[in-house]
Amino acid sequence: MEIFAALLPFVKVLIAFVIMLAGMRYKIGLAASIVLGGVFMGLVFGMGPVAIGETGLLALTREKFLQLISIVGLIMILSDALERSGQSRRLMDSLSGYLTSPRLRLIFFPALIGLLPMPGGAIFSAPMVKTMGEEIKLKAEDQALINYWFRHVWETAWPLYPGIILTVALAGIPISDFITKTWPGIFAMFVFGWFFLLRKAVPAEVGERISFAGTARRSPANVLREGLPLLIAIVGAVGGEAILAGFAPQIPFEFGVIGALVAAAVAVMVQNRLGLAFLRQVLGKRSLWAMLMVVGAIFIFKDIMTAAGIVEEMAGAAGGGAALFAAAFFLPFLVGMVAGINVAFVGATFPLLLGLLHSLGMEAQIIPYLVVATFAGFTGVMISPIHICFVLTCNYFHTDLNRTWRRLVAPCCCFAATGVALFFLLSAF
Repeated sequence: MEIFAALLPFVKVLIAFVIMLAGMRYKIGLAASIVLGGVFMGLVFGMGPVAIGETGLLALTREKFLQLISIVGLIMILSDALERSGQSRRLMDSLSGYLTSPRLRLIFFPALIGLLPMPGGAIFSAPMVKTMGEEIKLKAEDQALINYWFRHVWETAWPLYPGIILTVALAGIPISDFITKTWPGIFAMFVFGWFFLLRKAVPAEVGERISFAGTARRSPANVLREGLPLLIAIVGAVGGEAILAGFAPQIPFEFGVIGALVAAAVAVMVQNRLGLAFLRQVLGKRSLWAMLMVVGAIFIFKDIMTAAGIVEEMAGAAGGGAALFAAAFFLPFLVGMVAGINVAFVGATFPLLLGLLHSLGMEAQIIPYLVVATFAGFTGVMISPIHICFVLTCNYFHTDLNRTWRRLVAPCCCFAATGVALFFLLSAF
């Protein structure tokens, strides 16, 4: 009986996750699924409908929420402007003269597109990978895997990704503190992509037969001009955060990121003479509002969890470090695999994880646990058969989805193991 009482809070939360996963699976929408899970948790932990409604409404008025939707909205506007104006394509063209290796050309364009956090972005680089792949007689399945994998190499540490921004906003830590610990994920993605996908598909001797030198004029000025908005966004976001931390620590670091993204969006609109009509079109896009609704749902979920005292009940029944580590790894992995999107596992599981760490007095271990949870969740996203980039890529290259998916298992397992090793390394210092 005592064991059942100890497990009851976990069972309730598990049922809430099952409800959320079912909602994602049956396409009721990511935002609606998260809110539904939050409402269920509020009810089973003793909150009434009125209290849940009031908590949800208050969550949408918080300063952190307003800052975060501003950042996510600006990122979506910047990505859309670069894509629709053709500037991202011009940037790739201006860089092509510097790429003479077949392997480098195959991975460069997906990786470059990966700097822009746009949903389904892998389909944007697919035509370039196909052109190169056909020239060296690369199998369609290899083309699909290379395009999909290298499109996502930056996601554990690139400061423009909404999942990263949401993580640091929920944890209340500077973005630099987080990405300086997760950057090995980028290295691991390149290494495992090369070892499992690129090495055998494109033997080294191919580079001896094919040379691309001189196929495009090298112009540093063109590269700088076309890459200026990205440069402003990245350098400005990191630099703005550092300046605020050093000279005005009372000002939230999010304002530095917002300022950089506004400047980058203005730069791309001026460079391409995009007027207010373009801005109205972007602001009317469904994908933009869907993403903002997800952010709102995450804050509602987090505040209901806090108001219901869920974390305190779970912390009181927690069985030690092993159970906490298992929750930090498997919950993000499961949500990432079912949802196929980073903000889903961050929003659904990180508030719970952070609450448990605070309740157990383990604030010093927040970053190691966030790191392993990020690696686990992202592994789930990459291996998810419903990941939109994976589905679109397989359709574009006309490859068998099941056979292509099976080849992702080995590199994904290695990537997850890297996150576990990083956790123990960070915990030791």
